Amino acid sequence: MTAEDKARLAVLLDMAGGFLRDSHWRERETPVFEDDAAQSVAGAGGGDSLETIAAEVRECRACGLRALRILPVPGEGVQQPLALVIGEAPGSEEDERGKPFVGAAGHLLDRMLASVNLSRTTNCFITNTVKCRPPGNRDPLPEETAACAPFLARQMRILRPAYILCMGRIAAQTMLRTNEGIGRLRGTFFDYTPDYPLNHQPDDAAAPAIPLIATYHPSALLRDASLKRPAWEDLKKLLARLRT
Repeated sequence: MTAEDKARLAVLLDMAGGFLRDSHWRERETPVFEDDAAQSVAGAGGGDSLETIAAEVRECRACGLRALRILPVPGEGVQQPLALVIGEAPGSEEDERGKPFVGAAGHLLDRMLASVNLSRTTNCFITNTVKCRPPGNRDPLPEETAACAPFLARQMRILRPAYILCMGRIAAQTMLRTNEGIGRLRGTFFDYTPDYPLNHQPDDAAAPAIPLIATYHPSALLRDASLKRPAWEDLKKLLARLRT
């Protein structure tokens, strides 16, 4: 509920109470309210929240993609997910709908996740390294990735996932800060150390490392069916960890 709606409701309730008590209403000072989004439960992120981050993503002008995209794609899923799934950037359908992985690659991703008992509706959160679509689905530029990096870091701080699954080369290279190809990065668990302290102060204890595994992007599997078997092998390694 917005602050304006709350104020109107308070006035109506006050009027009703006045008439019931005194058969008339005397004007009183209306309390100050805040939007529900500003009061949302922030979880482990202190005063931050996924809703706040999504609102800031919608207003962000830190790079040139703001002028080119239709809708930003902050991400979607559950709080405190078992797995944080990170892709590269929104595609055309994601750009139109404002949701991650909703095109053909998204449908394939949902099937891949289901094969290891994961789902965006129950135990995953899905997002991208870049929240707005690069024109022509080109690779994000370094300055675009850098502009979105604080959003992703804040999301991770709130979500505290048990595992990270990187879909494709760009996501893996961004998270691991490397130029190695996906062929070398896939199928191996890395310890990803978050860039944020456990609380708001820089001298607080560092957040623990999160196991990270990468595999091929679903769109790559749609282009080259020979990649499906190695991708399944990667997912089986994740499933084995999840079971323990």
